[in-house]
Amino acid sequence: MKLYISKTILGVFLLCSSFIFAQQLSQNQFKVKGNCNLCKERIETAAKKAGAKTAKYSVDSQILTVETEPDVSADNILKEVAKAGHDNEKFQADEATYQSLPACCHYERDSTLTAKEHPVRSKAENEFYVKGNCESCKARIEKAAKDAGADSAEWSAEKQSVTLNFNAQKTSADKILRKIAEVGHDNEKYKAEDQTYKNLPSCCLYDRETQFGEANPKVHIEEAKESGHDHAASNNHQEKSIEGVTVTASKASTSLNKKEAGLIFNIDKKELLKAACCNLSESFETNATVDVSFSNAVTGTKQLKMLGLDQKYTSLTKELLPEIRGLASAYGLNFIPGRWIESIQLTKGGSTVTNGYESITGQINTELLKHSEKPETSLNLFADFNGRTEANITSVSNIDDKWSQTFLLHGNGTFGDTDMNDDSFLDRPKGTQLNAAYLLNYNDLEKSGFGSHFGINFIKDERTAGQIGFDKKIPQALQSLYGVGIDISRFQVWNKTGYVFKGKPYQSLGWMNQYTFHQQDSFFGLRNYSGKQHTYYSNLIFESILGNTNHKYKAGASFMYDGYDENYLAGNFKRNEIVPGAFAEYTLTGLKYTLVAGARVDFHNLAGTQFTPRLNFKYDLTPQTILRLSAGRGFRTANIFAESQQYFASNRTAQILENGGNIYGLKPEIAWNYGASLQQEFKIFGRKSSIVADFFRTDFRDQVMVDLDRSPQLLTFYNLEGKSFANSFQTQWDLIPFKNFELRFAYKYYDVQADYLSGRRAVPFMAKHRGFVNAAYSTNKNDKGGFWSFDTTLNIVGKQRLPDTSSNPLEFQLPAYSPSYAVLNAQISRNFNQKIRAYLGGENLTSYSQSNAIVDFKNPFGNYFDGGMVYAPIMKANFYVGLDLTF
Repeated sequence: MKLYISKTILGVFLLCSSFIFAQQLSQNQFKVKGNCNLCKERIETAAKKAGAKTAKYSVDSQILTVETEPDVSADNILKEVAKAGHDNEKFQADEATYQSLPACCHYERDSTLTAKEHPVRSKAENEFYVKGNCESCKARIEKAAKDAGADSAEWSAEKQSVTLNFNAQKTSADKILRKIAEVGHDNEKYKAEDQTYKNLPSCCLYDRETQFGEANPKVHIEEAKESGHDHAASNNHQEKSIEGVTVTASKASTSLNKKEAGLIFNIDKKELLKAACCNLSESFETNATVDVSFSNAVTGTKQLKMLGLDQKYTSLTKELLPEIRGLASAYGLNFIPGRWIESIQLTKGGSTVTNGYESITGQINTELLKHSEKPETSLNLFADFNGRTEANITSVSNIDDKWSQTFLLHGNGTFGDTDMNDDSFLDRPKGTQLNAAYLLNYNDLEKSGFGSHFGINFIKDERTAGQIGFDKKIPQALQSLYGVGIDISRFQVWNKTGYVFKGKPYQSLGWMNQYTFHQQDSFFGLRNYSGKQHTYYSNLIFESILGNTNHKYKAGASFMYDGYDENYLAGNFKRNEIVPGAFAEYTLTGLKYTLVAGARVDFHNLAGTQFTPRLNFKYDLTPQTILRLSAGRGFRTANIFAESQQYFASNRTAQILENGGNIYGLKPEIAWNYGASLQQEFKIFGRKSSIVADFFRTDFRDQVMVDLDRSPQLLTFYNLEGKSFANSFQTQWDLIPFKNFELRFAYKYYDVQADYLSGRRAVPFMAKHRGFVNAAYSTNKNDKGGFWSFDTTLNIVGKQRLPDTSSNPLEFQLPAYSPSYAVLNAQISRNFNQKIRAYLGGENLTSYSQSNAIVDFKNPFGNYFDGGMVYAPIMKANFYVGLDLTF
């Protein structure tokens, strides 16, 4: 009994001792930049070296969790982590240390965590960081140090640091660094006056976009109020208030993701402010990757083209959910207002299999406004000089620490009769659109592991086109003027819910669901077209690792239902597409490479079982030289009427040459896409520059041909018999010749051919050669945060093959090829402060326009009338003004 009591007392004592000891340990979490399993090991080792009892780092959440005794400083731990090469919430790694990390560990530094105090780098005791650029800088810095009492000073351009020897009784490092700042050189404690910096010789104008922090924030409060030094040419900057100090970090408005195996471009909302960007179709005017066709002469529609192929071969998603497809193909780009967009992710070539099977040339995903550090409401007003007006209201706010909401409202109207080529037809439709959306977000990933996003969207769009004076209220048969009427109603509701497993930040489960209803009622002269579409989409994705984060995998299942009911002339076309599917994807990350291999199988009730493999590979030849390879298969079902509405305003008779398929009597479209790209980063003029060259080839195994060549009076659809391919080559050079000035050059070559019934021909309306130049300049910000921005874009379009019209009478024939032309757009904007922005712009300032946009426009009900032969702008120079207000 005594022995039992003794053991019990001893056990209680040990338990209490361990409890008391445990209470003495404190647990903290810190944001730390990392990229792979090697980073994880390095960060945890550094933390333990600095005194942490335990250290666990999550690559996915970028969180380091440590347990420490009371006498261990968290600052010392984070300093040690920074010395090991990893930026964190208080300290930044030395650039040389970062560059020496293995390629797989090179995390993105363009959005580096902002330091609460000076980012400490590994250095000698008397070594201090000082910005400079050349030998003149070296002489100036060393002289200033000696003038301030240093016995000797040695500045290194490579290390961006000065090593000092001085007598502490006569002077101090603080005094020396202050003197160096006075002569124009930013350093780890003081920032040079803007005017002093500007007065330096041009060779000495170092890059101020990556500022050192400050060891003592109080020293630098006044200087920090002036933020023009960090203002990049794109005006895309992020500001954070830290203990009374404003620190600004620049971020490229368009960037190529170096971490991803695929060729993925991230387009920030700041890029969209460079042009009018009233909707998604205008969001790529300053981007060379996507080609935007010009408005149809009668319906006013625009289409995107990628890798030399039509928009229908690119997967267009919103919030990673299917968006512009089916009946929305012709006008869907108009349904996403530019001011609603938070960012765009553009993938060239085959995208991930987790997002579906329809992507052939790439994917364009649009993310709506959802994030804001503080409640923000914005009003945008826009008007051009030809009767187009629009207004946007966006509001993002937090309900509590877990819930946030976004209200989005858009309205536009085109009221003027614009006819610049005097053919009696409107150059663009008149009409109105009302577009409203509400987003609700829940985020509790850190505690419960749950996050959810809900959205609802309603659109009502009405437009009238055709001859001036046409009255939409009067039936077409009762009036002599030719008219087009298009009324669209669209409703969407969606939800995305995710769960991150507790203690396993690399393991998650996500479920996406969306319902879409789309209805269109329209007429084109005496031709009627109407349709209804019901779509339900569901996608379940599980993500985890195999052993460690160098081996990741995703697996899941999807379901797609499309119900179509179309009427064209006297024909009714109904079908239901039911597609359950399953997929898996594996990602292997090595020291210098990343491999993403995936496949999916889909069981289409009308197109049969479809197998879709895709592969993306990235290899870092050096940290600045990246090679990418890709290959993949995609398939889709063609919606021949909805996707060809630009040809309905004509005399052409639709003709389907059936071959036994289950969709309009046609088989589905199947294609393989192969690509290679090389990305090279380097410095020119002392600033970052990059060149990207890529080549892609698309080979169709099956394709639904849209033949405009059989006869000018026919619109013929049939399945490919033979070959159809598209070769695309693009090279792009981005550079910053001097402070606040960005240049982007691009050249594109397309070879797109297909075997039509009449033989192999180049695909019409596709220029073989295209040139692109974009220039952007901004002034420094003044004391109130105001600045000017100037943006201009030049597109040079080579000749294009036009459909064969040789059987028409001579006066109604088009040439075999269009002439080459150039289009210039420009915009000037003025930010008066962070809340008021005004802008003035011009489109097609070269005033080049297609003279014969409508064939036989004098006789719109005759045999030769055709409004679909558009290869160039219809409208001449057009000017616009706008105002942005933020509350």
